[in-house]
Amino acid sequence: MKTSFFTKILSPLCTAFILIFCLLSCNEPPKEPVSNSYKKKLISYREGRVLFDEYTRTNHEILTKYRNGEPDSRWYWFSLEDMEGYIQYVKENAKKQKLKNVGIRIYMGKYPLNHPKNRMAKPEYAGYQTIFLVPTSQKRKKDNAMSRGEATDENTDVPSIESMNMTNLAPPPKTLSGTMP
Repeated sequence: MKTSFFTKILSPLCTAFILIFCLLSCNEPPKEPVSNSYKKKLISYREGRVLFDEYTRTNHEILTKYRNGEPDSRWYWFSLEDMEGYIQYVKENAKKQKLKNVGIRIYMGKYPLNHPKNRMAKPEYAGYQTIFLVPTSQKRKKDNAMSRGEATDENTDVPSIESMNMTNLAPPPKTLSGTMP
């Protein structure tokens, strides 16, 4: 049985298209390049130590006196996995809402003594200060009700995207050692 001319041409051509389709569909979509802008904001461990020591000498001393000698939390920890996941969550929600110049603001807070235990990473630290992360985007100022608004340099909180807390916090030993973890 002879194969037709079209079968000889179409069969390898269809196989090639199927193979190319499979190869292209198996690859992950290209990731957005990460900006290097953070590099201008890096500080050395020594510079961080200066900030830590200044806080110890001033704010921490006042807080400890106010708490009758009991120190307050001094450092907070999020895993890289949690941070990357949260950043992705904020980016996806901001994109859906067409927000511009998205960022994350870090707020200081304090757990009330009666705070629900399932809403803290370490329930034994009710009454301690904590930090929480809040998404922000470029603020729009409106001149009048009919205006579409023009962007400003100032960012504002985005309450429609959830904030993140549940960090591991750690109060220091009762002595005011000058050591930074």
